[in-house]
Amino acid sequence: MYGELFSGVGIDPREAIDAVFDEESADPVVLRDVTFYSMCEHHLLPFFGTARMAYIPNGRIAGISKLSRALDLACRRPQVQERLTGQVADAICAVLAPHGVAVELEAEHLCMAMRGVRMPGARMVTTAVRGNFPDGRWTRESLLALLRRDS
Repeated sequence: MYGELFSGVGIDPREAIDAVFDEESADPVVLRDVTFYSMCEHHLLPFFGTARMAYIPNGRIAGISKLSRALDLACRRPQVQERLTGQVADAICAVLAPHGVAVELEAEHLCMAMRGVRMPGARMVTTAVRGNFPDGRWTRESLLALLRRDS
């Protein structure tokens, strides 16, 4: 079981984004409601929730399942949510070199629900935004708004 839960140790999440296609679209790509599970590195208890990812292509797009796989790979190691969010955004940036990337994770931490303050249901939101957004058509704020818009 632990071999599976920690199978991402020593593996770069960029390796999961291995289906990349040339495409001249500059319209945002958004993936929402991706469930994830990880283990808190401080308490070795799970945290879990949903992820939202978006990027503005710069001549390259990824097979959409590859974004979920990058997240899953980064989750499969002792983790903190803040670092996990950045690792996924950095992997997308490194492989696709997009104009901009936004990743947002919302999760419940069992280390907070089961012990300590015992606050089940509390959810933490972390966000990582990367890129220079050169043409002004899309900004950090507009990309984040796409992530948060109701389906």
